[in-house]
Amino acid sequence: MMSLDDFLRQLHVETEEARPADWEVNWADAPLPFKLYRGLPTVTLCSEVPLTLEGQKAPVKPDTRSVGHFLWYVFGLTQWCQAIPALDSEEQKEAFFQLRRRFVPSGGACYPSELYLYLKLEDLPAGIYHYDVAHHRLVQLREGLFDSYLDRALGHRCPISDCFGVALVSTFYWKNFFKYSNFAYRLQGLDAGVLIGHLLKVAEQVGFSSAILFQYLDRAVSHLLGINEQEESAYALLPLSLEPINLSLDNDGGEVRMETAMELCRELPLLCHDHYMRSRHIKDYSMLTRMNEVSRQESWPSFRLMKPGEGEQRQGITASQMSGEAFTLKESNEWNNGGNHELNIEGNGQGEIIALPAVKRLSYDLASACCHRSSPDLDFVLSRINQVQLAALLQEATAAFGFQSDLERGQGRPSPRLSLYGCLYGIEGIPNGAYQYDEAAHSLKLIRPGDHRLWLQHGMSLHNVNLCQVPLCLHVVGDKNHLRTVWGYRGYRIQQMEAGMLVQHLLLAASAIGWGGHPLLGYDVNLADEIYGLAPQGETCLIQVPIGPYRPRLRLTGGLHS
Repeated sequence: MMSLDDFLRQLHVETEEARPADWEVNWADAPLPFKLYRGLPTVTLCSEVPLTLEGQKAPVKPDTRSVGHFLWYVFGLTQWCQAIPALDSEEQKEAFFQLRRRFVPSGGACYPSELYLYLKLEDLPAGIYHYDVAHHRLVQLREGLFDSYLDRALGHRCPISDCFGVALVSTFYWKNFFKYSNFAYRLQGLDAGVLIGHLLKVAEQVGFSSAILFQYLDRAVSHLLGINEQEESAYALLPLSLEPINLSLDNDGGEVRMETAMELCRELPLLCHDHYMRSRHIKDYSMLTRMNEVSRQESWPSFRLMKPGEGEQRQGITASQMSGEAFTLKESNEWNNGGNHELNIEGNGQGEIIALPAVKRLSYDLASACCHRSSPDLDFVLSRINQVQLAALLQEATAAFGFQSDLERGQGRPSPRLSLYGCLYGIEGIPNGAYQYDEAAHSLKLIRPGDHRLWLQHGMSLHNVNLCQVPLCLHVVGDKNHLRTVWGYRGYRIQQMEAGMLVQHLLLAASAIGWGGHPLLGYDVNLADEIYGLAPQGETCLIQVPIGPYRPRLRLTGGLHS
């Protein structure tokens, strides 16, 4: 049987091996993209959702109406779309295909994530609920107050009693395993991260405070939700409050008796609810369950905090690589191709630092940006991009690092464990080349000059995007060991979730500017790492995101709201 380390290496570097060559997708037996519970009490949520989030104020007291609007913007079905398939797509044999769109993207539109909630509202019985995406309603799974239970499952690190609710993001393994085989595990972490990043963004817009808890007693949380750990697993908990949330990460339990997940499970009866997913034949996904089993946390001592300086993103250029003085390129109206256009990735960069223009945070209607979000395939159109647009995109995307989580102490901005790198072409006033974005200095560091588009195109496993038409090919870069030295195998999915959060901020910022972005995992990781010289730093490219202007594809779209 394959070792877990080999499995993670295959997911990252040998992506084609993670999905066998003879893997056949049984579309006739495909699961639904949402989970349907049967025979349980339901609460229908208000369908009169405002068509904009601009000017939204936090309710004095959250109720089912405000929470329903929040859930619709986070994960609800928002559009019905008929479109012409792209070339080489799996749908190309059809004249057109139909999609139920949400405000968040998902790998292959499979949506392996599910959303549960612990709610304490005046007009709703307190308890555990599942958000029924298909019907925009809440399904009651367990009634009662569970502040104490969740408080202990989290190691007394979050004041649950001060919150009106907790959102719980899970992953249902089969929902994308049927299509991607073992490669689904990598996608599941990214999908969960995209949902988490979007939930935080919507919460900010409607006046809710939140934080991310990646560490908890897994069995206890699964038992509370009534989910079968052989088919589904909780990936993150996000408390919801009208007041700022202060995590007590310095609390080691004090005089409180340590409890295990099994002890907590014995406090509540086992739930055996019936749910429907449509598929009749489920293939073996034992590698996914193995990964989640070894990632479990069974007791409070397994919770880890990142030590100061541990895992911080290292700078892409060392002092020995720097040559010449830093300089600032002012905005120019002239088209500047600059750089070396020969396909040579052997040379070292010159180490120039390009200060980007100071820009304000992008101001945009989140609902509009989500509605117009597009993932162009062959529809990118090479057009001029200026430094102000680039600066706004990068600054807005890295705002994803501003979340509060249980991974390190401190209420301030956490040290980023991820960085943005990119191969830029045809940006006004910026030479073509491979760069690292320095968030703190709001500048670009040149790593390797030249036009790298053909190298990146050569590294694509499926040529469904014409990178020669893309001015920005960005890469999310992180620890090559996937944070395993701190959190073990749980670190892999934490890193994938954080990468997904950053990708969602990138896509929203691109949409707000009027561009499209297409996250890709089918690329040569070693080639991308070589372009940026990442190997000596112990870092690697986690995901590739081409971004730029595009020609809208012909499609018919209708909104699913009242």
